[in-house]
Amino acid sequence: MTIGLKHLGRTRAGASVLIAASIAAVLFIAYPSSADPPRVREPIAAIEISAKPITAFDPRDSRTRFGALEFRGGLELTSPNRDFGGLSAIHVAPDGARFLAVSDHGRWLRGRIVYEDKRPVRIVDAEIAPILGPDGRPLGARGWHDTESIAEDGGRVYVGIERANRILRFDYARDGLSARGQPIAVPAEIGKLPNNKGLEALVFVPRGHPLSGTLIAIAESGDENGLVAGFLIGGASPGAFSIRRSDDFDVTGAALAGRDLLVLERRFTMLRGVAMRIRRIALASVKPGAIVDGAVLIEADMGFQIDNMEGISVHRAGGDTVLTLVSDDNFSPIQRTLLLQFILKD
Repeated sequence: MTIGLKHLGRTRAGASVLIAASIAAVLFIAYPSSADPPRVREPIAAIEISAKPITAFDPRDSRTRFGALEFRGGLELTSPNRDFGGLSAIHVAPDGARFLAVSDHGRWLRGRIVYEDKRPVRIVDAEIAPILGPDGRPLGARGWHDTESIAEDGGRVYVGIERANRILRFDYARDGLSARGQPIAVPAEIGKLPNNKGLEALVFVPRGHPLSGTLIAIAESGDENGLVAGFLIGGASPGAFSIRRSDDFDVTGAALAGRDLLVLERRFTMLRGVAMRIRRIALASVKPGAIVDGAVLIEADMGFQIDNMEGISVHRAGGDTVLTLVSDDNFSPIQRTLLLQFILKD
């Protein structure tokens, strides 16, 4: 889901009525329809990304520990390229440097994170390109907007499209950013998810874990019973499960950390403003018919350096479990594209 936010890292939880009005206005941004004429296929383009370091997650003090996480560092990213922004999901490679992200407008962004003393300091070798469908046309040409989630399986990449409620598989190892997405079979229930509250998170479970070979797909919001729909696609035990929703938080992303499923969530209300949260759910508890819940690892409101946090990835670095989060700025001048990193301590 796309929402509009004020510069969250520069505000406090007690947001003014003016800020709330600005947020509400952005909620009604129009999206291109499937009737829009096909766009000409665009080439892969190198882009320049400027990075402003974020040295404190809480601008009010210098502490680094927040719940079960330790702040490692962050970047505020900008680019003169008009297609940069709207980042909804990210996958960071095991080396901790190379990354692949997708944007709301059906584009790939890849590049490399450069570190100094374990802190991210800049982005280099950045490239952007349209995500292509099975016929080689950009996804936007067929109205498949809101690419919201990404998962990787040994060189194959899966991308979830929220408004179309489809999942595409790409042979990224072979074709890179020129890969054509092939739709995979999904449960019929996925096609019935509400518009703009459809698939929001994808996780592929590798060998050696419970649910090995399964693609986990999670919707954004809960039903009338407060349950968020989850789907187990492929693998030995396909089916559906539910995540218990609480405190008005919706799902925006997910990733594996060892044998746990980390679920990134966002809350937005006119009275309480915007917040982010990460919950940890034991992967062994995820099975057909299950209703799962998990402990909160971190929760942060607009007093912290957050924006519309939508993407999460996990990699290992020198024995540490590192979480990388990205925000979706909705291509809005009053929002920011942030890349934040934390170390999971507990």
